[in-house]
Amino acid sequence: MTKVLVVDDEENARICLVKLLCQDGYSVEAVADGIAALDYLGENEVDLVITDINMPGMNGLVFLRELKKSYSQIKVIMITAYGGVGSYLESMNLGAHEYLNKPVKINELKAIISAIFNQPSRISEPLAML
Repeated sequence: MTKVLVVDDEENARICLVKLLCQDGYSVEAVADGIAALDYLGENEVDLVITDINMPGMNGLVFLRELKKSYSQIKVIMITAYGGVGSYLESMNLGAHEYLNKPVKINELKAIISAIFNQPSRISEPLAML
């Protein structure tokens, strides 16, 4: 079973994502910030992290940087209500798999998660010839 960790300081966002992903058969846990997420990852195996960018304490970009130092195999989807080119580029450069703006379209999120675990990584796919 795919294990997902949701990291978001907004309680309603955490609750909604947990419920929706559990309905699709994922094992989902949630924490409120990057520090709690790193603590959780130190004791639990996770396949995917879905994290907000703007959080108090440790923001999502700092969390992503720290996560990738020790858990490079974990896939990460960044979500934000304050998206911009700068945070998008930084997220991708730090190793995020995807970047979504809030409000998250759940069908889009589910399709991305399905693609992450059912298809080869984009990096390993050969370039199409036009």
